Amino acid sequence: MQPEYGLIMTDTDAFENKTAVYYTLGCKLNFAEISTIGKELSALGIRKARQGEQADFCIINTCSVTELADKKCRQMIRRIYKMHPSAYTIVTGCYAQLRPEEVSAIEGVDLVLGAEQKSDVIDYVKDLVCKKQKPLSNRIYSPVKDIRTFAPSCSSDDRTRHFLKVQDGCDYFCTYCTIPFARGRSRNGTIEDLVKQAERVAEEGGKEIVLTGVNIGDFGKSTGEKFIDLIKALEQVKGIPRYRISSIEPDLITDEIISFVAESNKFMPHFHIPLQSGSDAVLKLMHRHYDTALFRKKTEQIKKRMPDAFIGVDIIAGTRGETDEFFNESKTFLESIPFSQLHVFSYSERPHTQALKIKPAVPPAIRHERSRQLLDLSEKRLCEFYDRHIGQTAGVLFEHAGKGPYMYGFTGNYIKTEMAYQKVLCNEIRTIRMTGRNKDRTALTAELTD
Repeated sequence: MQPEYGLIMTDTDAFENKTAVYYTLGCKLNFAEISTIGKELSALGIRKARQGEQADFCIINTCSVTELADKKCRQMIRRIYKMHPSAYTIVTGCYAQLRPEEVSAIEGVDLVLGAEQKSDVIDYVKDLVCKKQKPLSNRIYSPVKDIRTFAPSCSSDDRTRHFLKVQDGCDYFCTYCTIPFARGRSRNGTIEDLVKQAERVAEEGGKEIVLTGVNIGDFGKSTGEKFIDLIKALEQVKGIPRYRISSIEPDLITDEIISFVAESNKFMPHFHIPLQSGSDAVLKLMHRHYDTALFRKKTEQIKKRMPDAFIGVDIIAGTRGETDEFFNESKTFLESIPFSQLHVFSYSERPHTQALKIKPAVPPAIRHERSRQLLDLSEKRLCEFYDRHIGQTAGVLFEHAGKGPYMYGFTGNYIKTEMAYQKVLCNEIRTIRMTGRNKDRTALTAELTD
């Protein structure tokens, strides 16, 4: 069902003294989207509610990657309703698309918008404020086959890094995953439009852009362009010294992409590559598009061209069909490849996925034990990666400080560094020497060399 809008007013007087709060769960793509919604509401004159202040609107962008994510979304919605009981609450995102009836039944939810309607949040708010008219239905969403719109998004709040959405949706339909049902088929913005967005980030003083999407290596499905051409065009944008490529499928990391990043002064030697299992048998059950031989080849190519590159790897523990033998194969394979850190997920059954037909199911206790083993391996590798860089110098982009006496920043190859707070360094790239581990061993201590 599509919305019926009346007169759309551009006079911001109608929005004076209106306030809103924004919440998001999940991936960097969700963060970019909610940030863009917040910026558009701010342009109308709706300001962000101060701490303790009752908001007029609550906008919640949800995640549904696991059962735990669904639970966290429900908890967040209920908590926000208690904080802002008189606000008009709009819930969108993957959980809203997949389970609109369930979401709309939660106390405090006024409107549920699906993936195709997410970019229409502003229009619904305008209709409420200008016409004082609510939508005809409290659940407005399109079937997944009708999700076709690419809504541009770029975060631009008080974070140093900006997240630029370049692609949305996925055509892979892995057996364990609901994302194609929540976000639709693969689609993207044009290179021309994305370059313009990057130029605006530069005008606003941004120093680093992270390219985000659901399957960004698949860029070009809706425009006939290529991901390599996108990153080549972005490198030419003046004023942006740093880019990072977020999660990219191993079968879509071409030799040309690896060579380009290795030779680039702007694209950082930092890769995030989903493996999901180190067992070829399990990869087939998952309907992944590669095998372990290809994954090994890609990681070794990266390390050969960029020995100090950071390689993060996604891995799922305890997926259906993962026997003890297959798990041991997976762990042995991981131990043999040059990753820097694992992002470990315990398998979560998702309704309507093909994985539910796979047997045997792995008991939750075994899933968690396997996750623990992989997390231990990850911690070992990350410590080794950090320790190898103690005593070395690197450029660090310092972030705006949170609470406490320290400020933090990341090297090009994604090492977190800690130093005593100096306001003048915020959003600046400076050369530092990494001197050792900080007290809680989460970062390397740093000292300026320039």
